[in-house]
Amino acid sequence: MIRFHNTLSGKVEAFEPVAPGLVKLYTCGPTVYDFPHIGNWRAYVFEDLLKRFLIFSGYKVTHVMNLTDVDDKTIRGAKAKGVGLEEYTRPFIEAFKKDLETLNILPADHYPRATGHIQEMVDIIKVLLEKGFAYKKDGSIYFAIAKFPAYGRLSKFNLEDLRPGSRGDADEYEKESVHDFALWKAPKEGEPVWETEIGPGRPGWHIECSAMSSKYLGRTFDIHCGGVDNIFPHHENEIAQSEAASGVKFVNFWLHCHHLVVDGEKMAKSKGNFYTLEDILSKGYDPREVRFLLLSTHYRKMLNFTFEALEQAKAARQRIGNFLGELKDVTNGTAETAEVLPLIETAREGFVTGLEDDLNISESMAVIFSLIKSLNPLLSRGEVSKSAAQKVLDLFSSLDEVLAIKPSPIRSASGKIAALTGVSATGAVGTVVKKQPSDMPNRLDSEIQERIEARQKARADKDFALADAIRKELLAEGILLEDTKDSVRWKKIVLPRT
Repeated sequence: MIRFHNTLSGKVEAFEPVAPGLVKLYTCGPTVYDFPHIGNWRAYVFEDLLKRFLIFSGYKVTHVMNLTDVDDKTIRGAKAKGVGLEEYTRPFIEAFKKDLETLNILPADHYPRATGHIQEMVDIIKVLLEKGFAYKKDGSIYFAIAKFPAYGRLSKFNLEDLRPGSRGDADEYEKESVHDFALWKAPKEGEPVWETEIGPGRPGWHIECSAMSSKYLGRTFDIHCGGVDNIFPHHENEIAQSEAASGVKFVNFWLHCHHLVVDGEKMAKSKGNFYTLEDILSKGYDPREVRFLLLSTHYRKMLNFTFEALEQAKAARQRIGNFLGELKDVTNGTAETAEVLPLIETAREGFVTGLEDDLNISESMAVIFSLIKSLNPLLSRGEVSKSAAQKVLDLFSSLDEVLAIKPSPIRSASGKIAALTGVSATGAVGTVVKKQPSDMPNRLDSEIQERIEARQKARADKDFALADAIRKELLAEGILLEDTKDSVRWKKIVLPRT
């Protein structure tokens, strides 16, 4: 049975969806005023792990991820550039969706934009006004939190201690600034304005998610995700306005991902530790190495991002790749399938059991490496049959439907793995510097040089599948590529003999 830690109750609870076999999932998407940073991607990878495991467990998942394209931040950015909201936010939305693909994150069923759902917001605000949960002041409309006694239930604040009564127009604020929040903001010079039944103006941030989630998932749905920084005020305000308007429970399970820090410190551009996905990939890392690192720490624990940790993730993923390559090379081992089957079933059960326990990814990954450790001696002695090897490969293919990190084994033209350690070089080495192919100290033939340059172009275009394929082809021909920040180095190696 799947169990999740529910922020609403503060307890781990058995998960049961509202409708049998169907999970309705809402995840807070980006505010598209800038490119997402690595901390944002930690949350999106966690949500993808959750979704993939639910699908793996037999559920159909309807997934909605919003795009906040109108709020204080997007308006400030558009105003500073002298362009409209749509023109300002478009490149950030396009980059976000491209990076989703790069990190192998399953697409949502719906990506609603706030600007496309103004009427739905207005409809909720009208109900709140009619019920007395909202009031007008100076052209704006505010939610009166004193009228909603359950306020603070998610964030564990005592309403009496909050001393509400003041009003605030800012979308985001600190705990100490708790006040009636804006549902609808009066027109201001330089801001976009919508003419509606409740007057001219534009929406506050919190009402946007209530409107979009209810439109696509209904008044009550199963899971709402986000970062811990969304608990208050954003998610607390979502609950208040949604339940006050509908009269029914808004969300059954709230799952929140902890912060990501870099080298033990909060990310800040001023500190030089602020990274986007592109920043990291430009250093030569594979997107799935980044994904491996981001999902390898339990979502409710703080993740400390370091390049040392990324190197460890790279090595762990390569260990899996080498193991899979060994399995694919099995042709005539002596062991019967029955000898390996218990190990396979133990691994499958352990992997599932770990994720059923509030997505305990550490336990599930430990099971995988335990299987590798158990089978490696058998493989080295030729004691695994081809049919048994295939069953292990099938297991890994199945588990990777959840993890989406499996590397392709690096193989030589002969079918043997070309080891990346312990190879002997011929002494020929060189560097391909962008736009300077003639500067190579040891000339390669033109065909190989062209393929290296084609790989560089594929990497620049983020076509990592093509880049990886070219790299493997060259490796099979004895050309080992080593990526650096500004160039790609190459050396000729001697492949293992068959």
